[in-house]
Amino acid sequence: MLNLVNLDQGTRGFMLIELDDDLREARLYFSPRLTPKGVADWPALLRDAIERGSDATLAARLRTAGSLKRTETKRTSKGRTTTAEVPVNAAQTLAEGEFNRFYIRGLCRRVIDKGIGQLMIFRAKDVAARRPESEARIGKMVDPRKLLEDLRMNVGVDPVLGVPAGPNSGLSVRLP
Repeated sequence: MLNLVNLDQGTRGFMLIELDDDLREARLYFSPRLTPKGVADWPALLRDAIERGSDATLAARLRTAGSLKRTETKRTSKGRTTTAEVPVNAAQTLAEGEFNRFYIRGLCRRVIDKGIGQLMIFRAKDVAARRPESEARIGKMVDPRKLLEDLRMNVGVDPVLGVPAGPNSGLSVRLP
């Protein structure tokens, strides 16, 4: 579970505004690992987690709601396709990644709204394999306007500014 230190009702309110914007603009990310039921349920599951839950409650709902496929098609290094089991941590990875992205976007909106200034990158989750590029970002300050725009423009892919720094990086932002 992520330790999102500024996750409170104020931040949650801005997270919901960002979710509603994504729904209105048809830019909400839908993982290819979601089943048709998962695609249909995803906006409501995400909204519920933002309103009163966490990345952990979202992951639990994804695991129990029949939301994730059991297998997926992958390309081999030789260009062939094969069927593989969806990783056992797929629900956790999706939930952490998307909940964190909305948390970051919500906190950016909150900071911009209050005129607070910049945000600081920190490790919100301890990870077994710390990537050097992630470690180098910890403690750096980021412009909330640039970060918000980056996350809005790079849905479903790694953001240009590197926060969060890919699946399972454990990086997020907080008030300084």
